Amino acid sequence: MNIVYLGHSAFVFKINNKKIFIDPFLINSPQYDISEASDVFVTHGHSDHLGEAVDISKKTGARITAIFELANFCASQGASVNGINLGAWIEYDWGKVIAVPAQHSSSLQNGIYTGCPCGYVFDINGQILYFAGDTALSYEMKVIGELYKPDIAFLPIGGTYTMDIEHATIAASYLEASAIIPMHYNTFPAINVDIKEFEQSIRNIGKVPIVLNIGQEIEL
Repeated sequence: MNIVYLGHSAFVFKINNKKIFIDPFLINSPQYDISEASDVFVTHGHSDHLGEAVDISKKTGARITAIFELANFCASQGASVNGINLGAWIEYDWGKVIAVPAQHSSSLQNGIYTGCPCGYVFDINGQILYFAGDTALSYEMKVIGELYKPDIAFLPIGGTYTMDIEHATIAASYLEASAIIPMHYNTFPAINVDIKEFEQSIRNIGKVPIVLNIGQEIEL
């Protein structure tokens, strides 16, 4: 499996000949090739996470997995959807995924409610990836660490709307993950951070920071 960072909180997991998009806000990667998209996961309804999900689904047939209310909205726009909620594994032909709690809000730009925000735990060929979505620090993360033991955690660090570096470091200490990938930072002024501070803070608790450049791809 390969991981591609597309900027902000947008990632692609490449598994064989399939692409799994997560929170595909592609403002920093507008030319990224969406062909071979098989699934799209959206954590909540804010435009910088819903992003191009509907467009990707309509162009490729990829199915959007999202919380029930958000999935219903995407379906109303012509997307293929898989409406879910928190608390149970969902099976895919490339692995399984469970939606887990996130402490945030979730609505469209016009204020329409799009269900509870969430994060996702992915189990792909035995590799466990925790994608936190937009969230504050929560003791739920300790439960996620104890129960799922993720190998890698994707954590927001930009502050203002989510955890900042200080609180993301505490979250990292709760999780069993050996490596932490930062997201949701330096896209606009309200979430600007010193990424070197993040790297040092994560190293201080004995974990490995993996800071990806936009467009960078790594193999697990």
